[in-house]
Amino acid sequence: MLNSLWLETAYPRTAYPPATMDTTCDICIIGGGLSGITTAYLLAKAGKKVVLLEKDRILEGASGNTTGKLTTQHDLVYAGLLKKFGEDSARLYYKTNDAAIRFAQSISEGDELRTANSVLFAQTDSGVHSLRNEAAVYEQLGIPFDRRLNFELPLPVKETLTLTNQAQLHPVRFGQHLAKLAQSEGVQLCEHSAVRSMNLKDKSLQLSNGIVIQFDELVLCTHYPIEALRGMNIMKLEVNRSYLISAPADMPLQGQYLSVDGPKRSVRTAYIDGRPHFLLSGETHRAGSTSDTTIHYNRLSDELQSIYHLGEPIHTWAAQDPSTPDLIPYAGPISKSMPYVHICTGFRKWGMSNSLAAAHIVSDQITGRKNPGIPLYAPDRTGFGTRLFQAIKTTGFVLNEFTGGHITRAKAPICTHMGCRTRWNTGDETWDCPCHGSRFRKDGSVLEGPATRPLDLND
Repeated sequence: MLNSLWLETAYPRTAYPPATMDTTCDICIIGGGLSGITTAYLLAKAGKKVVLLEKDRILEGASGNTTGKLTTQHDLVYAGLLKKFGEDSARLYYKTNDAAIRFAQSISEGDELRTANSVLFAQTDSGVHSLRNEAAVYEQLGIPFDRRLNFELPLPVKETLTLTNQAQLHPVRFGQHLAKLAQSEGVQLCEHSAVRSMNLKDKSLQLSNGIVIQFDELVLCTHYPIEALRGMNIMKLEVNRSYLISAPADMPLQGQYLSVDGPKRSVRTAYIDGRPHFLLSGETHRAGSTSDTTIHYNRLSDELQSIYHLGEPIHTWAAQDPSTPDLIPYAGPISKSMPYVHICTGFRKWGMSNSLAAAHIVSDQITGRKNPGIPLYAPDRTGFGTRLFQAIKTTGFVLNEFTGGHITRAKAPICTHMGCRTRWNTGDETWDCPCHGSRFRKDGSVLEGPATRPLDLND
């Protein structure tokens, strides 16, 4: 049974009522994670009438199942950004995410946020080469860094690359606090308000209980966009899954760590109500591609005990992350034909800073404020060749899974998104769709999109 550390140590939960009457609003936001709640808060502060819809309960999706690292150090990203986009855009990516950290610091309370250093570490010669290349790019972009070897983990290490004054979140407590700030600005937060259908031309949507919401602008913060076919985003996003475990620890680490060599591992501690917890994560693979995820939890658990000399994990959970083809998330209008429909997605495991950054970009675009990150995060940005390659790769995988799944998993329930056969996941006890990452609970109800309707388990 999965039990996220963040969800189990959340503040006492506030129950937000479902939408019960037809409503007209300036902005309708679908998705109650950090990107959705932050966007709602910023737009309401700007004087907009905002309705936020969450199909289950806020912060129980991706935001409640992350590592909680709030940092500009998104793995070895800046060398790639420099090569793909040039110096100005790579520097802008850093500044945009750094501004997101400072925003979070300005509104957080208590132990929702803690300052920490972010450290990349290498254990091999090839890893050292990658780190030194990344450090050279830091220097070129003006990103302050530290090369001194100050390493707290019981691992052999050859070199490190450190960014100071980064942060760590308790993502659920921080999100709960942010939701109250949004509500105080007039946001109508609606839980258990699943969207049944959309009429984007008429700027309306219908909920599963028949309620109709009319809007001027729509923002999809649903991790994987419901309207993914528009703008071909369904062929631009690749969904990967990672695993996390935690156990009580004696002392909190000063840094948060990520290996650049394989197998990739992320390490941090969380200090919650005076008690430190050790977090270890990794074991990434394509979502829906395996029928037994127990092996991934077991590998992390073995390392927790053999390397870090801690006991059995108390909490085990998993995160699912869409990635764009070119490292930068999508935040903005989903297509030129419908500039009033926006998406926030593709955070590539770095959703804490990028969700806040995307929220600022979308809210600024809607309100007409200048934001230099708008073209950088635009879903229709240039770079078609890269996207086409990703589309071919992703679509090929999808077609193989579609045809093969109907043969090899002929009795498995059919995903209600685009008709792929799901795969039973014995480790998480879920039905997982390998085509686009939808996940369903044992009873067939939707756990993660892009599917919006439950499985027919009697089919």
